[in-house]
Amino acid sequence: MCFFIYGLTAFGQVDNDYFQFVDSADVHIDADSKKALSFLDAIPEPIEKNIPGRVADYYSIKSLIYDDLNEYTMQHQCIILTLKYAKKENNFCVAGKASIDIFLNLYFIKKDRSAFRYLDEAITYYKKCDYEYGAIEVLQVRAYAKYLDGEYKASNILLLSELDTYKSINEDAYYYMFALYMLTSNYIYLNDLENARKYFKEFKRLKNNSTIVKYNYFNFEAGINKSFGDFFFNKKQIDSTLYYLEKSTKLTDYMSEDVLKNYYRLYADTNKYLGDIDKSKTYIDSLIFVQNRLFNRTVKASFKVNDSLITAESELIVQNDKKAFNRIVAGFSVLALLLLSLLIFVYYWKQKKKLEEHNLDIKNSLLFLKTNNEQLGVKVYGLEEYIQNLKKEVKQISRTGSVDHQKEKIKNLYKNLHLNSSTLLDKSENHLDLVNNLNIAFFRKIEENYPKLNKPEIIICYYLFMGFTNKEIAVFLNTTIRSVESRRYRISKKMNLSKKDMTLLEFLQSTFSDTLKNNELS
Repeated sequence: MCFFIYGLTAFGQVDNDYFQFVDSADVHIDADSKKALSFLDAIPEPIEKNIPGRVADYYSIKSLIYDDLNEYTMQHQCIILTLKYAKKENNFCVAGKASIDIFLNLYFIKKDRSAFRYLDEAITYYKKCDYEYGAIEVLQVRAYAKYLDGEYKASNILLLSELDTYKSINEDAYYYMFALYMLTSNYIYLNDLENARKYFKEFKRLKNNSTIVKYNYFNFEAGINKSFGDFFFNKKQIDSTLYYLEKSTKLTDYMSEDVLKNYYRLYADTNKYLGDIDKSKTYIDSLIFVQNRLFNRTVKASFKVNDSLITAESELIVQNDKKAFNRIVAGFSVLALLLLSLLIFVYYWKQKKKLEEHNLDIKNSLLFLKTNNEQLGVKVYGLEEYIQNLKKEVKQISRTGSVDHQKEKIKNLYKNLHLNSSTLLDKSENHLDLVNNLNIAFFRKIEENYPKLNKPEIIICYYLFMGFTNKEIAVFLNTTIRSVESRRYRISKKMNLSKKDMTLLEFLQSTFSDTLKNNELS
C-alpha cells in the first residue's frame, strides 16, 4: 500500500494527455513536416515527465522532421537522444533505426570507420523486437556505404543478392525503391547505361505505390536525373545534359541540400561551357545562397544543441536530488512493509487455528456421510440387479410363440413391476435426506442457484448428473418415463437452458462436475 501511495504521488503529476500530440505528429510527418513539428512543440518541458515511455518516439519523429527541413545538426542531435531514450524505454525497434541513422551521419559526414559498430548494434536491437526486416535493412545500409565510397560494383553485389527480397516486401516498397535508386546510380557511374536505364524504368513503376512517401520518391528521382546529367556532361553531350537538368528543375522542392548544390553546380558548369557567363553566375549565386543557408542553420543548430546540453545538466542535478529523496521514502516504505508483514503473519496464524478446528468438525460429519453413502450404494446395486432381471424376463416373453400366452406374461410382469418397485427403497427413512447426505455440495449449490426447483426436480437433476437414464430414474422414483421427461422439460425452462444452447445433462455435467471432484477428494 505504501508503494502504491508513493506511485500515485510520483506519477500522478501527469494530468494532461500529451501522448496524443506524439500520435498526431506521427500522422502528419509524411504530409506536412512543419505541422508535425507544431504538435511536438506543443508538449511542454520537461518532456520526460509529460510523455513518459514515449520520449524515444518524440525524438525519432523530430529527427525525421529536421531531415525533411535539411537541418542536419539538429537531426543528428535528435537521433542521439532517440537512441538514449529508446534504450531506457526498451523500445528496441526505435533503437535499431536510431543506430542506423547514427551510422549514416558519422560515416557520410566524417568517414569514421568506427561507425560500423552501430550497424552491429542495430542488428542486436532488431532481434530483440522481432523485426523481420532488420537484417536485410542493415545489409542495404552496408550497400549504401559502398555506394558512398564509390565502390559501385561491391554495392551492386550486395543489392542484387537481396533484390528479390526487397521486391517481395509489399507492405513497404521503400526498400525496393532505395535499392533501385542505388543500382541505377551505380550503373551510371560504371558507364553502363543499359542497366542504368533498365533499373530506372523499374524505379518509375513505383511512382504511384501507396506505401511510398512522395517526398522520398521525388528526392531519389531528382538524384538519378542529376546523375544522368553529370554522366552526359562528362561526355560533353550537352543536349542530353540539359534534358536531365530540366527534369531535375521540376523536382527542386524535393531535393536534399547536397543534391540541390550539385544541381546548381552542374547548371553553372553547363552554361559556362556554352559560353553563357551571366547565366552561369546566376546559378553560382544560387549555389552560394544554399551554402550560406546551410551554414546559418548549422550555427543556429549549434546554439540549440548547447542550450539543450545546459538544460540536460540542470535536469541531472534535479534528478540526483529526487533520487536522494526517493531513497528516504523507499526506506520508510520498506519499514512499513515489514510491520504490515508481521501483522499479516499474526492474522494468518489465528485463521489457521480456526481452520484446523473447522476441519475437525467436517471430518466428524464426513463419517456420517460415508455411512449413508454405503447404504445408498447397496440400494442402487439392488436396483441395477432388478433391472437386469427384468430385461432377461422380457427376452424370454418375446420368444414365447403364443400371443395369448405373451399377453398373460406381460400382464403379470406389469403387476410385479409396480409391486416390487414400491418396495425397492426403504420406507423407514426419508429418501431425499438420504440422497442429500450423499453429496451435500451438489444440493447446496443447485438450491442456491435455482431456488425455483422443487425437491423431486432436484432429485432428478442429481440422478441425471450421476448417469442414470430416464427409464432407470422412473423405476427408482416409482413413476413413469413420460413423467420424468415432463419434469426434465420443466427443469430446463426454469434454468433458461434454451438461451445457453445446451441440454440439461450437458449443463449439469459442466456446472457441477467440480462438486463431485471435491466430494471424492474429501
